[in-house]
Amino acid sequence: MAERFPSPFDIETPAGAEGWQDLYTYSLPFSEDRRAYEDAGFWFQDGIHWPEVLTPWDATFYEYALASLSQYNTRHYLIPPALGVDFRVLNGYAYLAPVGVADPEEIGARVPHFMERAGYYFMNWNDLYDKWLVKIKALAAEMDAISFEPLPQKEEMDVVTDGWGYGSGLTIQENYRSLLNLGLRLWQYHFEFLNLGYAAYLDFFGFCKEAFPNIPDLAIAKMVAGVDVDLFKPDEYLKELAHAAIELGVADAFDHDDPAAVVSAISAAPRGAEWHAKWDAVKDPWFNFSSGSGFYHTDQIWIEHVEIPFGFIRNYIAKIRDGVDLARPTEAIKAERDRIIGEYRELLGSDEDRQAFDQKLGLAGVVFPYVENHNFYVEHWSHSILWRKMRELGSVFVKEGFFSDPDDVFYLKRDEVNEALWDMYGAWAVGVKPRGPVYWPRELERRKGILNTLRRWSPPPALGQPPEVVTEPFTIMLWGITSDSIEMWLGGADETGGLKGFAASPGVAEGPARVIFSADQIGEVQEGEILVAPLTAPSWAPIFSKIGATVTDIGGMMSHAAIVCREYGLPAVTGTAFGTKTITTGTMLRVNGSEGTVEVLG
Repeated sequence: MAERFPSPFDIETPAGAEGWQDLYTYSLPFSEDRRAYEDAGFWFQDGIHWPEVLTPWDATFYEYALASLSQYNTRHYLIPPALGVDFRVLNGYAYLAPVGVADPEEIGARVPHFMERAGYYFMNWNDLYDKWLVKIKALAAEMDAISFEPLPQKEEMDVVTDGWGYGSGLTIQENYRSLLNLGLRLWQYHFEFLNLGYAAYLDFFGFCKEAFPNIPDLAIAKMVAGVDVDLFKPDEYLKELAHAAIELGVADAFDHDDPAAVVSAISAAPRGAEWHAKWDAVKDPWFNFSSGSGFYHTDQIWIEHVEIPFGFIRNYIAKIRDGVDLARPTEAIKAERDRIIGEYRELLGSDEDRQAFDQKLGLAGVVFPYVENHNFYVEHWSHSILWRKMRELGSVFVKEGFFSDPDDVFYLKRDEVNEALWDMYGAWAVGVKPRGPVYWPRELERRKGILNTLRRWSPPPALGQPPEVVTEPFTIMLWGITSDSIEMWLGGADETGGLKGFAASPGVAEGPARVIFSADQIGEVQEGEILVAPLTAPSWAPIFSKIGATVTDIGGMMSHAAIVCREYGLPAVTGTAFGTKTITTGTMLRVNGSEGTVEVLG
């Protein structure tokens, strides 16, 4: 077993990817300028949010997200033991390093500030959250109102007669800068509540671990289960549309694979207009749902690729016709939740302990829905709008000959887009040709070659010196980084094929494995199979009615995969590290989501 992970400075650049560092802002790559600090740290690859190579513009959200997360820890709430989460890119992949507060005196000095600031939010959570919903919806609308139009051959007459005093060249540059600023504000909003939501749950988690030393992590997670969150609404609306298709006599239309044929067949049906009205009533915003994590411009959005939701509706129609109840087992989950709460509460020895238990559990229950809700409003809905707006801008560059495809805009760094806009504007203003149509095609070819090379590289799970013990709670709960998982990474996969991970969602299931690596492979999943994937996205929920259990390589007890599987009553083991590397499609598995084990049967 290795004693440490490789140094980031010992990792070689794959042949053909030389110069990859230039594709990102200068502060993102590991560098000699900070070698002593970076080489001494522990950095893990964030496969939950950024499992793939980042294109230059997509790295914008990576930087916005981690800076915003850290800002709330360090500057807003002053979380006593934690500073921010540092972030780097190595060969195109995202690596993170949680930064703790080393000085015990400083931790103590931060406590009263945290109690005052976090306490205000906890005491006024519902009111502040209602205001947050207003803010986030207004922000989405503001982003949606931005438009990018090609520069005109001549300005309209009213620009002159109304005395505007400026022209289209200024407007397109202002609109891009506004989009960037709104994107950063979006991520500031994202972490307004999230860090505190985790903090409240982790406070309750810590109380339970102290009061009940042998309590399983899963038992604590079950005490906040049975929640009704907005993240589940897209799937619930698909089920309603499937029922409506049967009731309105348009279900057979979904036998077509071509979405246009489905729409045509529904339109031709006597009550087809009624079904279309139901679709139109929910598609925006709820089908602004990404097939992936929402962090990559390549993730397909339901509302733009209707073959995805149509396929899920087709599957639900078949289930309904077979007599399957599509409802989530919410009542059973709530009953189990209440049983566990009651049994553990009875074990407490004093009224004071029971009062503390009730208060901490009550707060966790109040704040917990946000831990999932924000995911729809930020990573899915708002990001969907941002990707669309960037493609609008990319289309302007295509018209001017800078690019051949609107998606080429994502191969520029965010500040390089400003430079390209200036090139376009300056030449338009003078009445000459810009440099961009010559410069960018050859530069894009170089960058795409580098990124394609990096996509074939396999990033190590971690870099640097592993800590003796992992104590930072967010790292454990969300990312699933524990002393055990680090030991597995250092030692390699179990030769027997058996896997151990987090007991993320209870139950036992057996079946053949279906190993997939992206949403593009969801259509391969067959009834009764065990889904094995690096991670799952919230938008994969519609296939949970088909599969027997879920196994993921990454993710802790509070990862999205774990939470969603618990709410759907699906056994799950997360954070196995080597699931997709050691299991092949068709392998018979027994998944024990209550114990956190995956057994290979043959």
